[in-house]
Parts: sequence; C-alpha cells; structure tokens
Amino acid sequence: MSRSGSVPEQRRQASEADATATAFRASEHQHIRYNPLQDEWVLVSAHRMKRPWQGQVEPPLLKTVPRHDPHNPLCPGATRANGEVNPYYDGTFLFDNDFPALQPDAPSPGPSDHPLFQAEAARGVCKVMCFHPWSDVTLPLMSVPEIRTVVDAWASVTEELGAQYPWVQIFENKGAMMGCSNPHPHCQVWASSFLPDIAQREERSQRAYQSQHGEPLLMEYGHEELLRRVLPQDQRLEPIGTIGSCMLITTLHSCALPPSGNSWLAMKCLPRHRGTSPLSRLQRD
Repeated sequence: MSRSGSVPEQRRQASEADATATAFRASEHQHIRYNPLQDEWVLVSAHRMKRPWQGQVEPPLLKTVPRHDPHNPLCPGATRANGEVNPYYDGTFLFDNDFPALQPDAPSPGPSDHPLFQAEAARGVCKVMCFHPWSDVTLPLMSVPEIRTVVDAWASVTEELGAQYPWVQIFENKGAMMGCSNPHPHCQVWASSFLPDIAQREERSQRAYQSQHGEPLLMEYGHEELLRRVLPQDQRLEPIGTIGSCMLITTLHSCALPPSGNSWLAMKCLPRHRGTSPLSRLQRD
C-alpha cells in the first residue's frame, strides 16, 4: 500500500512533467510577467479572453451635445458654481478648480501618536484646463494646430507648478462612469507637495536600473520593443487582449506602447529613443 500523501505527489510530478513537455504560448497559458517600473509581478491569464461573457459593454451615447450651452459651467461666458463668469475664450482656458482635492494652505495633521495611525500634511493646487470653446469636440477631433496649443499649455502649466511642487499630474477623465459628467473637452491639473506611491516606486526602479545596467530603463525598454517586433507572434509577451506588435506608433524621437507587464490594457508608455527632457522642452515635430 502506498504511503499517505504519495498519490497527490505523483500527480503533481506528472502534471509538472506534462507542463514541461508542452510548448508555452503567451496567448494560451497563464504566467506571471515582470513590470520593471513598478517592480512587481503581474498574473496574466490571457486564455480567459475566450470566455463567453466579455464584460459589460456600455451603449453609445445617443444624446447630441450642443456646441455651446450657456448653462454648461465650462463653456465660454458661462457662470460657474462659485459665481465666477468664464471669459469668451477661443483657445484653451485654465482656471482654479472650484472644488479642489488639494489646497495650498491646508493645516498639518500634526504628529502621530501610533505607528499604525499616521497622517502627513498634503498641500497643493488643482486646476481645470478647457481644450476648446466648443462642447461637441474631443481632443482627437481637434485640428493639429489646436492640439499643439493644448500641449503647449500643458508644458507651460507643468513648468509653472513644477517650480513650486515636486509632483504635477495632468489627466483627463472621460464619461460619467469615470466621474466626468461634463462633455466639454477638458482635463485636470493637480500639483502636490508629495510624490504619490506609484511615482516613488517608478523613480526607485529607474534609478536602480540605471545604476545596475548603465542605461535609462524606459529608453532601454523602447529599444528592446523595437527589436522584438521582428519576433514570431507566439514568442512575444504581448499585452492581454492584443494581437500583433505591441508598438502603437513610432516617431523620430519616441514611441508609444502598452508595456507587457501592464495590470490594465489601457496603460500606455511613451519612452524616448534618446535622452529625456521635461514636457516644456519637447520638440515641435
């Protein structure tokens, strides 16, 4: 009679032997991938994309957005919740958020009385930037000169706030599901007295990689991604749900791609081919 526990062990060994004999395919077999920026491993189970239910699909918006609505607080000439009246702008419009998550003069919570219950001061400013005077357009539908004006405004506000705060973040929420019910094209600009945890991890990871390998992490990643475009599809560690090359676009100075260790498909990375520079010194082409 076999000893207790030997049958499960034999099954485990047989299973491992079968797995070794099977050729690995990233699109068919679960595995974990390394995210070098976050210094973490992410479980990838791409075969689950074959499930019958692919998640809820939101119906397209049938509502027609008017080009100008005098009651929309982001439109030119409209009155906002705090009583201020917007100028009749014809390009971008930057103003202080009427309901900011960060304020520059917030008091400090003081020293903590226990290591498990800590709080630190958080100060900063929150701004809103309208991209265009019309409410029925989005950034992709704007002309190239209009988009360039927006990027220039991003660079300007980043440089201005970056002189006062260690962290400046520009982001755009789209749709009511993401907490943005106003269709007018706009984004948020937050500057804070602290670095978010994710930003701190990414900075540590990039400094560690540079020290160990002598190359900037993102530049090396972009370079390697360009080289791996020639690999057969079944040998590439592509983001979940994608087919073909990971590379979305390549220009003379940079490229755009979803890193293979993403937690979410929507994440994109824009590494430069050579050197790095702040947003305010991006080249016009």
